Amino acid sequence: MKTLKQLLAGKPQVLAAVAPDDSVFHALCVMAEHNVGALLVLEDGRLVGIFSERDFARKQIRNNLSPKEIPVREMMSSRVAYVGPESTLEECMTLMTEKRFRHLPVLDDEMQVLGILSIGDMVKEIISSQQFLIEELERYIAS
Repeated sequence: MKTLKQLLAGKPQVLAAVAPDDSVFHALCVMAEHNVGALLVLEDGRLVGIFSERDFARKQIRNNLSPKEIPVREMMSSRVAYVGPESTLEECMTLMTEKRFRHLPVLDDEMQVLGILSIGDMVKEIISSQQFLIEELERYIAS
């Protein structure tokens, strides 16, 4: 099974991110442009939050806020769980399942963002690993 560092290497190098003072409308446009469901919220290169479709849907409906007027900081999740590049896929999936979120930032020892992984990225990797194992077992049985 690949490490998170290897998984990130296979993803686009451009991080989809916004600043906390950007409008929610701008953040939604960035999400659409990058075809992602969550954005990192960075301030001076430091992770200060994460903004997801779920954040928008729940907070906008509850408060009837205008996305063009509200800054991301008012809708983002500021308590962000993260992992290091040496974490295992199993650790990440357990954390995401227990905490009920779908996007997980990966930070290095200096707290610099290396990337973000979605539950979809992890499921895809697990399926790929299982498919490889099945093919190896079939070759073993056939020989």
